[in-house]
Amino acid sequence: MGRAFEVRKASMAKTAAAKTKVYSKFGKEIYVAAKNGEPDPEMNSNLKKVVERAKANQVPADVIKRAIDKAKGGSDENYQSSVYEGFGSGGLATIVIECLTDNANRTIADLRGAFNKAKAKIGVSGSVSFNYESVGQLVFAYEDEDTMLETLLTADVDVKEIEIEDGHMAVTVAPQDLYKAKDEIEALIPGVTFDVLEQTMVPNEYVTLEGDDKMLFERLLTLLDDVDDVQNVYHNVEGL
Repeated sequence: MGRAFEVRKASMAKTAAAKTKVYSKFGKEIYVAAKNGEPDPEMNSNLKKVVERAKANQVPADVIKRAIDKAKGGSDENYQSSVYEGFGSGGLATIVIECLTDNANRTIADLRGAFNKAKAKIGVSGSVSFNYESVGQLVFAYEDEDTMLETLLTADVDVKEIEIEDGHMAVTVAPQDLYKAKDEIEALIPGVTFDVLEQTMVPNEYVTLEGDDKMLFERLLTLLDDVDDVQNVYHNVEGL
């Protein structure tokens, strides 16, 4: 797959505005997880996992605490998850968008506006996602591939790929094994910190865009980043 390092580099280069978007994204996820169970990470495994991912994305402790306190306070905000799929200008680029919204009509209107401005098209459910694979990705400082592979396989982790670059290791696993892999890595490398810890979707094939098609797809990504309800965006365009 070879994409985890690009994810890591992108995460390290986030602007202040992008960080605010990340904080908002995780704030929603933490709030939903806390509201749908005990508002205590030690008693709510789903909440604990979201908090762990938030910390790996450098979300400040006060942002995490505010989201949990909001759920404790009995806020009546209700968010629903939804997934949208589509095609960029020219039809070669594909995109999958995960949203968390309290107003589905607003969300689809905002998405349609973004797609129209970028001369892109929203597709029906399944029109794009069939060509993507859900995986778990972890990136951290480590270089002993043989030891890592043996450790994870012994723990029955479904390892898809291991890459090493510039002293960092990227491990791609089956999505259900993300936190099992995390626990094994933490046991193997005491005090390890994760540059990337996430469940994501990767395309089976990538495409390269040029000229207007590339410009319009970049515009689509920028417009989608401005939509508050958008949580995650996955696409198949190389280099973006």
